[in-house]
Amino acid sequence: MKHLHMQALAGSAQIITKTGGEDDPAGIVNKALEDLTRTVDDRLKAVEEKAGSDKLEERLKALETKANRPDGGFGGSGHDDITEERKAFAAYLTRGDAMPSEERKALTVSSDPGGGYLAPAEMANEFIRDLYEFSPVRSVATVSSTGGASVIYPKRTGITNATWGGETQEQQESQPGFGQAEIPVKELKTYVDVSNQLLADSAGQAEAEVNLALSEDFGVKEGAAFVNGNGVLQPEGFMTNADIKPLANGHAANIDPAALIALLYSLPATYRNRGAWAMNGTTLGRLRTLKDGDGRFLWQPSYQEGQPETLLGRPVVEMTDMPGIEENAFPIIYGDFSAYRIVDRIGLSVLVNPYLLATSGLTRIHATRRVGGKVLQAARFRKLKMATK
Repeated sequence: MKHLHMQALAGSAQIITKTGGEDDPAGIVNKALEDLTRTVDDRLKAVEEKAGSDKLEERLKALETKANRPDGGFGGSGHDDITEERKAFAAYLTRGDAMPSEERKALTVSSDPGGGYLAPAEMANEFIRDLYEFSPVRSVATVSSTGGASVIYPKRTGITNATWGGETQEQQESQPGFGQAEIPVKELKTYVDVSNQLLADSAGQAEAEVNLALSEDFGVKEGAAFVNGNGVLQPEGFMTNADIKPLANGHAANIDPAALIALLYSLPATYRNRGAWAMNGTTLGRLRTLKDGDGRFLWQPSYQEGQPETLLGRPVVEMTDMPGIEENAFPIIYGDFSAYRIVDRIGLSVLVNPYLLATSGLTRIHATRRVGGKVLQAARFRKLKMATK
């Protein structure tokens, strides 16, 4: 019909052209017919384009409707190549844990092609940490702080020497002895290099774990030094103090209950009544089996909450750094631990330096601890030696 209409218009234009020139009114009519023809062509073309656009829109709507179905569009008859795993995964995305068990079975983590890629390992927020024990010397010692490199304690080493005499007898002069005890402050230090990416990706958890590891390490090293420190680069430990008197057990391998009683009562009553036992867990286990001559256990359990268990009526402090039971060792010490003085110069100081190793993508964390320790009065302690004499 379009072609017939165009031919008719063309024929009319030819007839008009033959009857007049370009300046004739017939030329004006001829030009109008040409414009009309062009307008009709444009409208027909627009109609054809709109029809194509409507078809494309209908196809897109059909695809969107299919994708919104519960099976993700994978369940139709036109998708025979879709695997059970893909169908199950589509159902899981739609319904989550509410998907049927028969569909859930199609997703496995044992085989990556069967669904393992879709179930990556989860990074748990809980860290698994090993246990690090340390001797709780601070719980029984005297602890103070200082602002200097050492602390000096004045010490009286003797008393006056008074004598008996008659009414008119001349008195004799005497002088008490004085001295001093100095506790130097020692330094414990280390540093840790941590990846900047690890610090950023862990949301602060990596730095917190590093700080926890530092505090545990410093606690272990400090407790060991308070027990067995050499007094040179470390604090002086009470077990290395040469002035503490030993008492022989009488046997090199087995603890004698009589030796423990002798050890306890070798101290003056004032110190004895304020003292405590210290030993490691292995020695403690051996002591719990000891009995006196009447068959009663030397170890007495605590019958009141919050009260420590006792050995010969005195509390026991378990210190993991104490020596074990072996020949010529000192596995047990008894004394008034307030005579062991700990001085804190600086608590655990942690300095984060993100600039030193910035070009390597690392942050350096420095940790420093300054503390001193020493026995001020060795006469308040006695230690048991595993020897015959």
